Amino acid sequence: MAEVKEVVIDVNNVSKDFLLPQEKVNSLKGVFISLFKPKSKIVNQHALKDISFQVKKGEFFGIVGRNGSGKSTMLKILANIYQPTTGSVDIKGKLVPFIELGVGFNSELTGRENVYLNGAMLGFSRAEVEKMYDDIVEFAELRPFMDQKLKNYSSGMQVRLAFSMATRANADILLIDEVLAVGDADFQRKCFNYFKKLKRQGKTVVFVSHDMNAVREYCDRAIMIEKSEIIASGNAGKIATKYTRMFIEDSKMGQTEDTSSSNRWGTGDVKYSKPKITVTDKLIEIIVSAKANVDVKDANFGFSITDATGQKLLGTNSIIKKVKIPRIETNQRIKISWSFPNILRDGDYFVDLAAVNTSNTVWDWWEEAASFRILKEENTTYTIHPDININLEEVN
Repeated sequence: MAEVKEVVIDVNNVSKDFLLPQEKVNSLKGVFISLFKPKSKIVNQHALKDISFQVKKGEFFGIVGRNGSGKSTMLKILANIYQPTTGSVDIKGKLVPFIELGVGFNSELTGRENVYLNGAMLGFSRAEVEKMYDDIVEFAELRPFMDQKLKNYSSGMQVRLAFSMATRANADILLIDEVLAVGDADFQRKCFNYFKKLKRQGKTVVFVSHDMNAVREYCDRAIMIEKSEIIASGNAGKIATKYTRMFIEDSKMGQTEDTSSSNRWGTGDVKYSKPKITVTDKLIEIIVSAKANVDVKDANFGFSITDATGQKLLGTNSIIKKVKIPRIETNQRIKISWSFPNILRDGDYFVDLAAVNTSNTVWDWWEEAASFRILKEENTTYTIHPDININLEEVN
């Protein structure tokens, strides 16, 4: 019987309103004049409307949405920076927000001095900070710069130091609002590896991001907020796809041709044919052709395999495989084939296809373009089932 995980964040019918005056006063003269003018109209801005969701212990939970949708407001309510206008939030465990890293840093002090200052703010004694100092500096990769004033650091260097300090806090739940966007790719990878380590330890992460690749890779579940309301929730991969698809649909407003369907969408500049799948005991092969309806270049063709539960199991694309796709002219077809060892266990599987360009314009995104079934004599409860040999020998 599967373990029922404890709910550590319970958001129940949360709404948040802000009262905003329409007229701005930016000077002393304006303040004086406003005393003798009729009161300006106050506008009630609805930042969140009846938001409800739960996060279980150990989950990496994503919140996505366009700028101004309300996702960062939701995160600040979870962090107790804002109070909801109506509704309730119940949090079990110690929570640390990675929302505004570096709060409390002093730009006139050195990196070393800021480590001790920030450590004190986190509740550590000087002796405790001294013990963890080398680990903090090593993680931030800033050892040559620790005796320079913080004002001479780049924004990326400051975030690395602040993040390294924040990881020292003993927390059960972490809230992250894309604070790592200014870090380089290697540092971002290090940070996410750290979050995965926390997840293995049973910690919980709530992640707000515009990076759908990160949402797909790290999140278990996600919600999408649009115009202050939750419009979708569930599997993180499907939410990330829905978010990306929303921008495609916006760009097609006013066009007469509709190339999308419930499980297929894109501009239609390139379209796949129905894939052919061959399954043997040793190999699985997927063959498909793609037709260009306009001249295209910088194409990236990819696929993924999903099991019956919606879990992404494997996949790749031409960029990952470092295969350069030549320019494709109007009405030209290109044949693509992928093959991989049959390591899947018994069950039903689906093939998703993607044709995009290197700027991530989606030409054809086809979910469940085809399906296939695996039947094996041996059975296993594990996700993959490679050909495993067992050898026994007598030992004296």
